[in-house]
Amino acid sequence: MTSALPSPPAAERRLLVSIHDVSPRFERQIDQLAERLARHVGPANFAMLVIPDHWRGAPIAGNAAFGRRLRDWADQGIEMFLHGWSHKDETPATAGLAAIKGKHMTAGEGEFLNLPHAEALTRMRDGKALVEDTIGRPVAGFIAPAWLYGEGAHAAMRELGFALAEDHMKVWRPASGDVLAKGPVITWASRSKARIASSLFAAALGRAALPFTRTIRVAVHPGDTTVPALLRSIDRTLARFARTHTPSRYAALAGEAA
Repeated sequence: MTSALPSPPAAERRLLVSIHDVSPRFERQIDQLAERLARHVGPANFAMLVIPDHWRGAPIAGNAAFGRRLRDWADQGIEMFLHGWSHKDETPATAGLAAIKGKHMTAGEGEFLNLPHAEALTRMRDGKALVEDTIGRPVAGFIAPAWLYGEGAHAAMRELGFALAEDHMKVWRPASGDVLAKGPVITWASRSKARIASSLFAAALGRAALPFTRTIRVAVHPGDTTVPALLRSIDRTLARFARTHTPSRYAALAGEAA
């Protein structure tokens, strides 16, 4: 009889949770998600991914009330990541792998997939300055909309010295390329019945297949609040992994290997 493969000690297993698309446009939904996540992981053990001007129609600049909310959340200990500038793909590819990613992995929101280095640098620099001025502390890192990065984005992240970045399969340090956590992020999609069904299936599969993964990442979006089945799946997923993984901050990965 063969023995089971050893798994990392419970103390080393981490649960990282994030709310994407934090913007004045989705303030009510962000409140709902923050309350829901706090019931599972605590009031500060999740991150927020902040969009400076969602689809160029919901700027944080000049919105003092939302700025105070961001600072209050940061003061509570919630990590704040820069999440693009507009979250809108304004330079879509028309051919090749980038076009396939842009079409099938996001609804026109892969903002940094095809941006030239100079434009990526400008948007990252301006967004970083805006969010940091608003929250009164450094951002935790940069996470591209739809987790899609082009070469220009990678170069800009390195140049600006972001501490952390994340895509669908890993968390890493942009400056060195060191990978800090591996494994797929569990997330949900609400924009069509087919995507709802596929994301419910993927989350159920993740609950069954990923318990021994050292770092579990769960990401939620404002649109999830519109579909009760997605909210139930989010609750089941967080409850499942909160039993075996310590709800943690992304900063806890510092100094750890994948």
